[in-house]
Amino acid sequence: MSAFMGLTFRQLQLRMKEEGLNPVHAPVVFRSLHRKAARMTNHGDRVDEWLARHPGVAPEVVRDIASGDQVTRKFLLRLEDGREVETVLMGYEGRYTACVSSQVGCAMGCVFCATGKMGFLRHLTAGEMVAQVHFLNEHLAANEKSPLRNVVMMGMGEPLHNFGPVMAALDVITDARGVGIAPTRVSISTVGHIPGIQKLAALKRKYSLAVSLHGASDEERGALIPVNKRWPIRQLLEACRSYSEVTGQKVLISWTLIAGANDSDDHATRLAELLRGMKVQVNLIPLNPTEDFEGRPPSDERTLEFQRILRESGGLPVTIRQRRGIDVGAGCGQLAG
Repeated sequence: MSAFMGLTFRQLQLRMKEEGLNPVHAPVVFRSLHRKAARMTNHGDRVDEWLARHPGVAPEVVRDIASGDQVTRKFLLRLEDGREVETVLMGYEGRYTACVSSQVGCAMGCVFCATGKMGFLRHLTAGEMVAQVHFLNEHLAANEKSPLRNVVMMGMGEPLHNFGPVMAALDVITDARGVGIAPTRVSISTVGHIPGIQKLAALKRKYSLAVSLHGASDEERGALIPVNKRWPIRQLLEACRSYSEVTGQKVLISWTLIAGANDSDDHATRLAELLRGMKVQVNLIPLNPTEDFEGRPPSDERTLEFQRILRESGGLPVTIRQRRGIDVGAGCGQLAG
C-alpha cells in the first residue's frame, strides 16, 4: 500500500513542502487520497502530477467469503511483501462496521485465538490499516451500500503493541477531511497491554477501549492469556481505572465464556467483585471454535445465568456479543490469514 495512505494531514503538509509543493493544497490532496469522488476532480496540473506520482495501491484480494448470515464477509488480503491479513465487514441494521487488523500474526499468544497461534510476523503500517478501510468502503460503494459507520481494531494482532502506526491510521480514518468516521465510532481492543493503555489515556481521544479479561484470578487468566505474567490482573484493572479517570469513559471488559473454565456462578461472582466501583461495561463472548483448542462455548442458559449474576450481584451493565460470521471463521479469535 502506498505509504501516503497512512500520512496524517499534518504529515502530508510536511511531505508536500519537502517535495516542493505548496502545502496550501494539502486539503485537496488529502481528500483525493481518501475520498473516491475527489480523485476524479481536476486539481490543477502541479497537484495532479504530484498525485500521479504517489498512487494508492489497493490490496490484492486472495479470498472473499460470505457468511451464511448474509451480512458478514471475510476478506483475505495480500500485502505488498506477500504477507496476508484478514479483514471483516459486518452489517447491522442501518450500518456497517469494519473489523481491521493491525499486525500479521500476534505476539500475545492467547491459547484460544487462531491469530495468537500464528506467532508474531510483523506490524502493519498505518497505510496498510487505512487501506483495509478504503477497500471495504469501495466494496460497499460497488454494491450500492452506505459507507462504513464504525471501525473496530479487533482483527489480527494486538493494536496497542503497534501503537504509533495504529494511532496514525486512526488519525486519518477519523479526520473529517479524510475518511471521516467519528472518533466515537472507533473501538480499540487490547489483551491488556498496560503501557499502551497508559499512552492511549494520555492522548484523551474519544475512542472506545475494550480490554480482554477472561479470568478472575492470575492463575485462571494466565492459563488463557500468557502475557498476564507480565501484566497481572490487579495492575491491569488499575490501568483501566486510571484510563476512566483521565478520559471520563467507560472501559468495555471482554469476557470470552469457555464451558467449565470460566463460566460458573463462582466466576461470575468473583468477576463482579473485581469490577465493583469501576466505570465499565461487560461484554460476554461465547467462545468461537478454533483449530487445536478443545474448549467449547457454554449453553445459552449458562450464558444468561452468568449475565444475570453480574447484573444482580455487581450492578454491572452486561451485554452478550452477537455472533457474526462464525461459519466462515470471521468471529472473535478466529482470524488467521
